[in-house]
Amino acid sequence: MTSTTQIPGYVVGTWDIDASHSTVGFSVRHMMVSKVRGYFREFSGEIVTAADPSASTVHATIDMDSIDTRQEQRDAHIKSADFFDTGNHTVMEFRSTGIRNKGEDWTVEGDLTIKGITKPVTLALELNGFGPDAYGGTRAGFSGKTEISRKEFGVDIDMPMDGGGVVVGDKITVELEIEGVLRAA
Repeated sequence: MTSTTQIPGYVVGTWDIDASHSTVGFSVRHMMVSKVRGYFREFSGEIVTAADPSASTVHATIDMDSIDTRQEQRDAHIKSADFFDTGNHTVMEFRSTGIRNKGEDWTVEGDLTIKGITKPVTLALELNGFGPDAYGGTRAGFSGKTEISRKEFGVDIDMPMDGGGVVVGDKITVELEIEGVLRAA
């Protein structure tokens, strides 16, 4: 794609992720019968929308210690060496390597680092819009979704259940709702 006219209201610039109006969430299969959802409370990042949208970039960091699954004992276990080992690995990082579109569908390709292991991931991207805010600034909204294997990132604890299956599934669905604030020139 080479023209910004195909994206209504598109604004070129550098955006700071507004964590108070954004969500970095996930879900994972639990006990083979349900999904547990959680999110990270602390994260930051920068989105650069280029004149050619395919040249845009994203860089974000997530504080691994800020995990919240609404259950303190589970959160403590996830922070332990069994899972994230937050004592040694304090942040998760995403750095885009490419933005692609096919018709109305967009993807963000990038490198995700968890526990010091970097793997490529592809996020399905939804452009939610660009517009003015109540403070004289400009905001942009993006939604993203991907699925990763926790074992590929060294989160490889196996907790088998009697009768088959595992307590925590391998596939993690990551869902993002991101609001960016345009930096003043």
